[in-house]
Amino acid sequence: MTSREIADLVGKQHSNIKISADRLSEKGVVGTLAVQEFTHNGNKYTEYLLNKRDSLILVAQNCPEFTARIVDRWQELESKSSFQIPTTLSAALRLAADQADTIEAQQAKLAITTPKAEALDRITLSDGSMCLTNAAKVLGMPPKKFIDWMQQHEWIYRRAGSSKHIGYQSRVQAGYLDHKVTTVSRTDGTEKTVEQVLVTTKGLAKLAQVVGAGGQGGLFGMEAA
Repeated sequence: MTSREIADLVGKQHSNIKISADRLSEKGVVGTLAVQEFTHNGNKYTEYLLNKRDSLILVAQNCPEFTARIVDRWQELESKSSFQIPTTLSAALRLAADQADTIEAQQAKLAITTPKAEALDRITLSDGSMCLTNAAKVLGMPPKKFIDWMQQHEWIYRRAGSSKHIGYQSRVQAGYLDHKVTTVSRTDGTEKTVEQVLVTTKGLAKLAQVVGAGGQGGLFGMEAA
C-alpha cells in the first residue's frame, strides 16, 4: 500500500504521513521505506510503498480510530491478489483486456488526484491568511456559494443588524479562522473599526478536505464538515 493511499484513508496530509513514516523508520519500528517515483505534468512526485505490517503500524501511530479501515482495505487487496492462470486463449485475452482497463482507470484517477494532493500539501506548508472571496477562488467555488456553505456548516455567522461575517469561536480556536481589525477614517474625520474574518492556511487545508464530494468542479469540491 502507498503512503498516499494511507493518507487518503485516515484523512491526513500526505506530507505528514511521509514525515511520520520517516521517523518510524529511523527508530527501526518499521522497515526500510521503498520509494516510488512518478512524473505528472513535468513534476516529479514521490510516495512510499509499505507492506501490511508497516502500514498498520503507521496508521495506528497517526490515527488509531482508523485502524479498522486499513485492515478492511488490506483484506480487499488480499482478496484481489488471488490470481488464476488462464487455461485458454480466450481467458488470457479477457485477462489482458481487463488489466489494460484497470491501468487506464488508474492513470485517469492519478491525473485528477495528484495535482489536488500536491496543491493541498503546498497550502498546508504556506503562510498567511486570506479573505473569504479569495479562499473561494482557491477552492474553485463561487464566492456566494462558498460563504453560504460556511454559514450552513457553522464556520461563520453574522450578528443581528450587522453585514459583517464573524467566525465561530470553535473555528478560531482550532486555527482555521482569524479576524483582522482595521481602523478606517471617515470623511468627517472620525474613525470606525472594521472587522474582517480570514481563512488561515490551516483552515484552507481543512476546507479542501471537507469540500470535495459535492462535485462542484473546483480544485477540491465540498462536503459537510
